[in-house]
Amino acid sequence: MLQNVIEHQDLIDLKILTTIACCLFLSPYIAKSLRLPISATEIILGSIVAYFNFIEESENFKLLANIGFFYLMFIAGMEVNLRDFFNMEKKLVKQSLYYIFLLYSLASLIVWIFKLHFVFILIIPIMSVGLLSILFKDFGKNCYWLNTAMIVATLAEVISIVLITIAGAFLREDTSIISVGQSILYLNIFLGLCLLSFKILGILFWWYPGLKTILMPEEDKNEKDIRFCIAIFILIIIAMIITKLEVALGAFIAGSFMATFFNHKKDLEHKLSSFGYGFLIPVFFIYIGSTFDIKILLEYKIILYSFSLMLLMMCLRILCSMIFLKDIGFKNSILFGLSHSMPLTLLIAAATLSFNAKIISSNLYVALILTALFEVIIVLSLIKIVSNIKKEG
Repeated sequence: MLQNVIEHQDLIDLKILTTIACCLFLSPYIAKSLRLPISATEIILGSIVAYFNFIEESENFKLLANIGFFYLMFIAGMEVNLRDFFNMEKKLVKQSLYYIFLLYSLASLIVWIFKLHFVFILIIPIMSVGLLSILFKDFGKNCYWLNTAMIVATLAEVISIVLITIAGAFLREDTSIISVGQSILYLNIFLGLCLLSFKILGILFWWYPGLKTILMPEEDKNEKDIRFCIAIFILIIIAMIITKLEVALGAFIAGSFMATFFNHKKDLEHKLSSFGYGFLIPVFFIYIGSTFDIKILLEYKIILYSFSLMLLMMCLRILCSMIFLKDIGFKNSILFGLSHSMPLTLLIAAATLSFNAKIISSNLYVALILTALFEVIIVLSLIKIVSNIKKEG
């Protein structure tokens, strides 16, 4: 009997692997023909193949998807050079903090007025830099408003991940005052160690600059740079699991350390992202799509709720972005706000956290996934429209 169960599970995993292979191959072509971001296409494909039972429940698939999500956060962290934060202008620091504070304050006010669950205080202002990097292809690396938006979004993303980590401590089923206090203590220790490590590594590499090339040689047939990064990635995951902290936070900070101290390897991010976006990260998006029940789309209330939440998140960001009005202008402020309205990865993470903690229903979970898709598709289109108006003006 046990052998039959094992064989049945093996067949399910083989079917899932075959389906993933097909989705990986077809998604770039489908995304290009539909003019959609490839991540959104992969979520849609995941929901379709799950609807036709090509993907079933599998712990191995879920584990691989989680690794894909952590790797995505690791790559997102590599967009961030920590020295940029320490060298930020005081004016930009103040504006960024005002922007984030105003966003969370307005979200809290809306949650209080409409008597929503407190988790929406995290969900409404949540921010992610994952899809923001796509815009550099259209606007270039020297676009001032976009560079500013990236810096502010990175700071906001770190705050979002920290808040999700704290919320995760409260929402676990075994929650107690001791466990919550322990999680917050571990979080403070972790962030303190990160800051201390930054200072120590800065001094170490200043005195021994050759150490960088030993760890990551310019020319190496054994791919020592990739091996070193993956080793750090795995070790940080282990550390976060042991301390019961949000693994995404550790992966993000690990990626940012790589970008900060090993920027002599210009092709490092490209090599790591090629592997991630070619395999691990798409598996995560396909998995998210597989958790999305297409039948719920027949319920107009879900569509209406998702669309309303998307509009709310967009309008709040555009309103708060007017803090930067004098520096970047009116239309660029709108583009600034819109660029922050695509928190695909972290919105899905927050939705998953809330659903697993059983504080939101399955319908609301699907609505949040749908909101994330709406934001990606509609916001990217709006950014193109607004930028074209600017060019014509």
